[in-house]
Amino acid sequence: MTTLPRTGHAVAADGTRLAYQWHGTGRPLVLLAGQANDHKWWNRTRGDFPSTITMDYRGTGASDAPDTPYSTTGFADDVIAVLDELGVAEADVYGTSMGGRVAQWVAARYPGRVRRLVLGCTSPGGTHGVERSNDVRLALARRSSVEARKTLENLMYTPGWRAANPGPYRVLGAHGMPPHAVRGHLVASNTHDAWDVLPEITAPTLVLHGDDDLLAPPANAPLLADRIPEARMHLFAGARHAYFDECRPESSELVSDFLG
Repeated sequence: MTTLPRTGHAVAADGTRLAYQWHGTGRPLVLLAGQANDHKWWNRTRGDFPSTITMDYRGTGASDAPDTPYSTTGFADDVIAVLDELGVAEADVYGTSMGGRVAQWVAARYPGRVRRLVLGCTSPGGTHGVERSNDVRLALARRSSVEARKTLENLMYTPGWRAANPGPYRVLGAHGMPPHAVRGHLVASNTHDAWDVLPEITAPTLVLHGDDDLLAPPANAPLLADRIPEARMHLFAGARHAYFDECRPESSELVSDFLG
């Protein structure tokens, strides 16, 4: 029998309502999605774990979309607001893409709240992060067009996997985001810089990346693994940005083993 998720809203310090979804029972794993995406990013993979908490970032899904500045530090505070609402004192945290940037701040600023940390297809940001090429940036800027959507699909998945898995894909952006929220997410991701606080992360950390990722170049993985004390790293051969989707069940098993 399928258990319905526990859903509702937490309220951030500024009054923004944040939608959350808690599936399963037991120690929760917080799953944080990529830029301009909501909890549906995890639709294919959340069932691989016994207990997961997802959320819709401000500006996405069923959360409010205030026309105010967005940042990865602010998103991290929103994560804590959700955990507080749910009465969760400590959780494991798994963030991918921009969610990995947010997860860095959650672990650095709230060390007592994070038991173990997984950072996927992400970057430390700032001057130390390895940025995507200008060609990729241009393709993403035009992502509202059909051609740009196909480009984004190609950046997420290999052609062979897409041929065998025709979609729909839930990692291409949340529907219905107002333009100011889309811009806010872009600015939040682009201005992320956690380099100075990475050595302060105390949670055991696993860094994952596809070695053919053009959205977040794989050179970022060893940067994170070397900067965070005693972090481990694993690269998925031939995988692109959505390695967590394409490389199931290997990636989910690796995360489950790490979480213990």
